[in-house]
Amino acid sequence: MPPSSKGNLMRANPHTLLRAMLLTAIALGAPAARAADDGLNAQVKQIQTRWETIKFTVPEGDKQTEQMNALGAEADAMAAKYPDRVEALVWDGILTSELASMVNPISALSLAKRARDTLEKAYGMNPTALDAGAPTSLGVLYYRVPGFPVAFGDKVKARQLLEEATRDAPNGLDAWYFYGDFLLSQGEYAKARAAFTHALSIPPHADRPLWDENRRLVIHEKLDQIKAKQ
Repeated sequence: MPPSSKGNLMRANPHTLLRAMLLTAIALGAPAARAADDGLNAQVKQIQTRWETIKFTVPEGDKQTEQMNALGAEADAMAAKYPDRVEALVWDGILTSELASMVNPISALSLAKRARDTLEKAYGMNPTALDAGAPTSLGVLYYRVPGFPVAFGDKVKARQLLEEATRDAPNGLDAWYFYGDFLLSQGEYAKARAAFTHALSIPPHADRPLWDENRRLVIHEKLDQIKAKQ
């Protein structure tokens, strides 16, 4: 779900940090509403699947950026069509965050702010939806974006949001992965190891094998990093 996790961001300068950033009310008995829900669910699934394919199988470079830009435009259109649906907003925020990692620093900051605003709206609707997708993605933005005066990064907010996400999504792989990554970035190695270990204990997501496998591979790499530091 949420944004890319590349590089040692703690050692990067603000511009590098910007480039390295990067995540329902149903009218029961109303056929039109159910049809709209079916349409949204299909779009969300399609965008989710294509994001995973682009992110994990297309090499970094112009081709990946081009495909992610096209998918970002589709996510924008989906959010515009379903402005009151948290699923649409969360995935629009995720794609906007992803695009922020692929552009120049000035454009990255603009995209990061737009992603934050979109995700905050989703958070206000339902912070537990999609395995706490809104607080997880917001937390990632707040710990990876530089702080004042460069941008809006805030480690305190990041910690609060990611801790909330793990409470609300005990089986949320992204929530626990990004919480562990945040703790690792803060030098809290024992807590990071515990978070990553919990993430690996979560049952595999058979419906999202590409994302699940790649996320777990990165978690093992992070655990190796922690082992090397202790």
